[in-house]
Amino acid sequence: MNALTLIAPIFGLVLIGWAAAVSGLLSDRVSDGLSEYVFAIAVPALIVGTLSRPGLSGEIAWSYWISYFGGAAIAWACGSLIATRRAGVDRRGAILHGFAASQSNTIFIGVPTILQAYGEEGAFPLFMLLAVHLPLMMGAATFLIEADADKPLIERLRGLGLVLLRNAIFLALMLGLAMRLSGVSLGGTPKAIVDALGSTASTCALIALGAGLKRYRVLHDLPGALTISALKLGVHPLAVYLLAFHVFSMPRAYAGVATLFAAMPVGINSYLLAARYRTEVGVVAAAILASTLLAILTTLGWLFVLGRA
Repeated sequence: MNALTLIAPIFGLVLIGWAAAVSGLLSDRVSDGLSEYVFAIAVPALIVGTLSRPGLSGEIAWSYWISYFGGAAIAWACGSLIATRRAGVDRRGAILHGFAASQSNTIFIGVPTILQAYGEEGAFPLFMLLAVHLPLMMGAATFLIEADADKPLIERLRGLGLVLLRNAIFLALMLGLAMRLSGVSLGGTPKAIVDALGSTASTCALIALGAGLKRYRVLHDLPGALTISALKLGVHPLAVYLLAFHVFSMPRAYAGVATLFAAMPVGINSYLLAARYRTEVGVVAAAILASTLLAILTTLGWLFVLGRA
C-alpha cells in the first residue's frame, strides 16, 4: 500500500494529462508549450536549486557509474542484437532499438518517482547520475549512428558539443555543480524564485507526458514495442540491481536510486533521435507509450524489491 500510495499520484497526473488532451481540454499547442516549459525552465530550476542547497553532500564511487551504465550497456546490446534479426531493420535502426531499451525517462517520471521514494538521501546520487546520463547516452548514440558518416571526427564532436550547450538541463546541471563545488548558494529573492519554479517541475512534467501520449500509436509495431519495453523495464533494472547490490559495494540508497533510475520507461530522447534520423520512429514511439503504461505495474514491483514499499 505504501508503494501504491507513492506512485498513484505520479501516474494519476499522467492519466489526467492524457484525458485532458483526448477530451480537447489541452490542445497540442498547449501540450508542446508545457513540455518546453518543463525542459527549459522548471526542471533546470529544480536542478540548480537542489544542487546548490547547503547540506546536500555525498561521494560517488566508480562502482555506482559501472553498475548503472553496465546495466545500460547490457540492455542496449540486447536491444540492438534482437533488432538485427528483424526484417527491415537497418544498422541505424538496430542502434536506436538498443538506445530505446536503455534510455530512461528521467525528467518526466524518473525525477518525481525517485525523489518521492528516497527523498533527501536520494537527491545527490540522482542528480549526479542525471548529469552524466544525458551527455553519455546521447553522445554514444549519436556517435554510433554516424560512425559510417562522411563527417570527420572533429566535426561530429563539435556538433555534439553544440547540442549539449543548447540543452537547458545540461547547462543547469553544470551550473548547479559549479555552485556546489564553489560553495555558492542561493538566498533571498533568487532562492524564492528558483524554488517556486522548481516546485512546478514534477506536476507539469507528468501532465505534459500524459498529454503527449495521445500522439503515440502502440499498435503500429506492437511486437517490437513490447520487446523494447521488456528490455527497458526488466533487463535494464535487473542488470543494474545485480551489479549494484550483489557485485559492487555502495550505500543502499545509491544502489536503489540506480536501480529505480533504470526501471523508468523509455525516454523521449529515443523518439527525438529516431525522428532526427528518420528511422524506426513508429516502433520507438509505440515503445514509449507501452513502457509508460506497463511501468505502472513494474515500478510497484521494483519498489517492493528495493524495500521502499
